[in-house]
Parts: sequence; C-alpha cells; structure tokens
Amino acid sequence: MPTIASAFLADPPDVWRDLGFVVDDDGRCWVSGLAITLGTGEKKLSGWSLRDWDGPDDIDGLPTARSDEPAQATPAHPNGVTDLDHLVVMTPDIGRTTAAIEASGLELRRTRDTDQYGPPFRQTFFKLGDVVLEVIGPVEPRDDRPARFYGLAFTVADLDATAAYLGERLRPAKDAVQPGRRIATLDRDAGSTVPIAFMSR
Repeated sequence: MPTIASAFLADPPDVWRDLGFVVDDDGRCWVSGLAITLGTGEKKLSGWSLRDWDGPDDIDGLPTARSDEPAQATPAHPNGVTDLDHLVVMTPDIGRTTAAIEASGLELRRTRDTDQYGPPFRQTFFKLGDVVLEVIGPVEPRDDRPARFYGLAFTVADLDATAAYLGERLRPAKDAVQPGRRIATLDRDAGSTVPIAFMSR
C-alpha cells in the first residue's frame, strides 16, 4: 500500500515551531512517518510524495512525486500531536477527482453526503497507510478546475491540553464527525497558510 512520505507547505518553519511542532534543521516536521516539509516557496499546500507508488505524477491536478525516503518516528511535539489523522483535498467535481484517484490505484473506502456546514457536499475517503485522504466537493459538479490540496487534521494526546498550549490561536472544540471525538481548528490569524485542525483520540 502506498504511504505518504512528504507533504510540501509554504509555511516558514518558525511558524510551526511557534505552534508547538518539532521542526528539524532541514525545515521538516515528522508525524505519522511523513515529513511535512516547510518553506518550500510554493503557495499553501503544494504537493506530496508517496512511497511504494507506481501511479501517475499528477492526479486530477494534484502533483504527486515518488519517494524512497524511510519513515521517521513522531517526536514529542509540545502541542501534543501524535498522528496525522487526515489530509484534505478540495475539488469542484468530486466524481471526477474520486474516479481519478481510484484509477491511480487507491481504493475508495467510503462515501458520505452531508450538509453539516451549510450547502450539501460529498466526502470520499481513501487510506494511505495510517493516514486518511479525505476528498471534499459539492454533490453536483461546479466547474472544471483541478483538485487542490487543502488542509491537515492531526490527532493529539489530550485536546484540552493542546487548547491550553495554543490559547486564543485555537477555536473552541466541537463534536467531530467521528462519534466520540472532538475537533478544534486553528485560527486563521495563527500564522499558517493552510487550514489545520486538532482532534481528540
């Protein structure tokens, strides 16, 4: 099964250090065996690399590289992060993007329709090792733009402790879609260029 080796973000390393992540001298933050590579010069979340990948180098507009870099263990992040729960992709045409991901060799695990946040939208889910790839888009196609990487959701050891660490930079927690879990999102003024959420176990 392919796994994520790297995700490439524009955020400066010091922003992530200030948010309580351990970032090495090469500007990489390790979690769930993948390196979140910071300060890439690209806007927001620009691409990823995958291990054990023999699929295309572009999946419906998502730049996809191959990597043989071995995984590293998650360090003790001061903000309490233990895992990357899911990586989020946004698309204006979820049928097209989901089909492209399936054609690349990844297995569709689940489809969910919801109006939880306003207008109805659809979610499709794939697994890359322990990390979920969550694709979000309108139920009906909106336009022909490509898919894009959107955000990251981390699991933490203790969401209340993470909230205390981040203070006003973290919005109040609410019930997550997964029963028994809670989620809190990072405020846009906290410094990251990508949406980041923290989830209880």
